[in-house]
Amino acid sequence: MVDGKGQSNRVSLLDGGWGWMIVGCCFMVTVCTRAVTRCISIFFVEFQAHFGADYAATAWIHSLVDCTTMLCAPVGSLVGNRWSCRVAVMMGGLFSSCGLLLSSFASSLELLYFSLGVLTGLGFALCYTPAIAMVGCYFQQRKALAYGIAMSGSGIGTFVLAPAVQLLIELYSWRGALLILSAFVANLCVCGALLRPITLREEEEEAEGEERRGNVLSQDAELAVKLSSGVPPSSSPSSLPSLPLLQGIPAPQVKRGRCFSSCFLSSKEYRFLLLPDFLGLAVSFLFLASGCSLPFVYLVPYALSAGVSHQHAAFLMSILGIIDIVGNITFGWLTDRRCLKPYRLACYIFSVGMEGICCLFTPLLCSFPLLVPFAVLYGYFDGAYVALIPVVTSDVVGAPYLSSALGVVYFLHAIPYLISPPIGGWLVDVTGSYTATFFLSGTALLASALILSTVVGIRQFCCRHLTTVAMETKREAVPLSPSNQSDCFIVFNKEVVSQAVTS
Repeated sequence: MVDGKGQSNRVSLLDGGWGWMIVGCCFMVTVCTRAVTRCISIFFVEFQAHFGADYAATAWIHSLVDCTTMLCAPVGSLVGNRWSCRVAVMMGGLFSSCGLLLSSFASSLELLYFSLGVLTGLGFALCYTPAIAMVGCYFQQRKALAYGIAMSGSGIGTFVLAPAVQLLIELYSWRGALLILSAFVANLCVCGALLRPITLREEEEEAEGEERRGNVLSQDAELAVKLSSGVPPSSSPSSLPSLPLLQGIPAPQVKRGRCFSSCFLSSKEYRFLLLPDFLGLAVSFLFLASGCSLPFVYLVPYALSAGVSHQHAAFLMSILGIIDIVGNITFGWLTDRRCLKPYRLACYIFSVGMEGICCLFTPLLCSFPLLVPFAVLYGYFDGAYVALIPVVTSDVVGAPYLSSALGVVYFLHAIPYLISPPIGGWLVDVTGSYTATFFLSGTALLASALILSTVVGIRQFCCRHLTTVAMETKREAVPLSPSNQSDCFIVFNKEVVSQAVTS
């Protein structure tokens, strides 16, 4: 039975009300983190002139911010799970604001590496994952739309902040601009204060289920002792129903399973790491992160090498950014419709695959009119898959594990984000063209889509297998409707986890 405190804190999933305030806060978090990170490159010319450094040395600042934000994403999940998302976001706002403040007084490039690269990146990491996870807690029916609006803050923020930051540099120099950005990023503390915690029914039901399983195990142990001592089972009628749970499972294996759970899975928030569905998703994310950033880095240089003017090349990036926002919102709205909602994972795979195909055809586009359709298509599907990453992750692991899972997901993006642009540049230096770089991007994106398609195929096979077994044993069949395929594979996941625990 749930105690009085838990009963008073129980709140059902809302899909509205204060949930839209959570979406607004997450929108501002993406503006203050991802958009500000993109705008840091605007300071590079000023840093080069002031410190006498080359482009490679100053470019490490942007790489450190991006990599630290992703590498420390599990830290944000851990703080959010141990205390609350409110504490994590407010603490992150304080760290990132202090990092930008210290950067405005920097006297060397090395100090900028620490203050702007590491400290600010750590603050962004504490904010980013918990804020995104909170949206998944407040929305169920309109989750994709909510995430589309929240994640559009990156594109909208870049569109607004880029000219604003350039104007601030012209008016107050780069030190004054960083000082004003520090005050702007401090609004993350306000956003964090508005993240009202919510208690999910699923979490309470899981806690109740664990309590019931504990009672069953204790009853099984008591029955086993009575059987070993020669006491007839009829003397303990209350324990008879639990006998089937002990069939074929010796007591030492149950004990060893508990030791395995306590040693290998040190925290219950990371039990999803044993799910085959999530492991396939994680591998696909590695390939996705390896290919998705290259077009943003090399589209303008490629356009210039193809004879496009500087003005038109810059306009391609503007088109890509604006259409990215459209993809965030419209694709999120579309995948919340009744006809597409059961196929959100398929829509995600489709959007990633389309990005890969666009990259493979890029070397054939040698003029501005031909590159405009590429910018439109790539920007739209980029916004589509970015909005669906938290949705797909939530569908796989469930809302109670969403924060921890997103921390792992964004952690997987860190190293590919750091090394893929230099690898793309090395290919340009070796081959003398951008063809190999865009082929690398397209191949990685298509590999990501193919891996996830394979996981879906395995899922459907397991569903059919479980249904056949259920029909043969005259038990209730596992539903095979598209909306319940994920639940069907969760049954398979639980079987795999239980086999791993008892082996």
